[in-house]
Amino acid sequence: MEQSRGLVIVGGGPAGSATAIALARVAPALAARTLLLDRAAFPRDKTCAGGLIPQTLSILRELGVELTVPAVRVDHARVDVAGERIDVDSPGCCWVIRRREFDAMLLEAVRGHGVEVRESVRVRGARRDGDRIVLDTDCGEIRARAVVGADGSGSLVRRSLVTAAEGWLARAVMCDVPIAADEAPSRFEFDFRAVPEGLAGYAWSFPCLIDGRPHWNVGVYSLARRGEGARLGRLLDERAQGRELPRKAHPIRLYRGREAMSAPGVLLVGDAAGVDALLGEGISFSLQFGQLAARTLAEGFAAGDLRFANYDRTVRRSAMGRKLRRLGFAARMMYGPAGPLWFRVARLSRRAQITGMNWYNGVAH
Repeated sequence: MEQSRGLVIVGGGPAGSATAIALARVAPALAARTLLLDRAAFPRDKTCAGGLIPQTLSILRELGVELTVPAVRVDHARVDVAGERIDVDSPGCCWVIRRREFDAMLLEAVRGHGVEVRESVRVRGARRDGDRIVLDTDCGEIRARAVVGADGSGSLVRRSLVTAAEGWLARAVMCDVPIAADEAPSRFEFDFRAVPEGLAGYAWSFPCLIDGRPHWNVGVYSLARRGEGARLGRLLDERAQGRELPRKAHPIRLYRGREAMSAPGVLLVGDAAGVDALLGEGISFSLQFGQLAARTLAEGFAAGDLRFANYDRTVRRSAMGRKLRRLGFAARMMYGPAGPLWFRVARLSRRAQITGMNWYNGVAH
């Protein structure tokens, strides 16, 4: 059975949910004609460390969303580089959530704003038919005037309607390590000691709560998506102290400003468009992509012009786009041949460390 919609958002994660919520605030009539689809039934598991930097909390407030899920407050950062350990006190520098709970919370907020949500609906194909986008889904064909691709790093919307290029993909592997209740930490750890050995990335440990019990979420991130399996497995074993635990891996699409993020009738947001190359952080950028997309959609529908010709430029010139560009440059420097020199420079000044952390967290610019 064929259905018709003004706008369809494909993907109910933070980017898709933020787009819907922001749209309901700036163009409620359009939001009322919008449909959000996700192939999963929420709450669903999501492979992600789940760190919310202060900027993320600020954006949630702008969206009118209250953080109501369990979160571990992080007040200290520990960074290991070759030959040195750096400890930085930074109260409230991060809150660690579980994406299973956080994403379900956001999707409930979408429903609360009057946007129709359909879960367990897979989009199997997307094509153009004149000035409409046709989505082939589990619930039949849906014809839309515009589509938002919020369907992650492997975005079908991106591949089918924007560009077939693979783009810049990184890789992360992780697992959850139970710890005793009296050992629950209030710090996160970043370990760059493997960079001089050839790792284009880092290992991490983030404190989190799973069913009310403290755990470390540990993992390894690498800019090299292929050929690093053995190294990533070894480094993950070290973080997990050799314990046999369920492991998850996933690709992360990284931001490249010159790559297309839109096409007539189509906008990409979040991981489908690309996120932070330095650390692989995506939640704050997904929310910001949603805000930018909502404004673009509202203006386009109001003007009757759905080419979205200025979206890519708007993203690149935004504060988010500038930050993503700087993080991409930093990733190439820190994880490239000159990495040891850059790490040596970065660890010399405590003031520079705190300034850099505040800038990344959106506390100071």
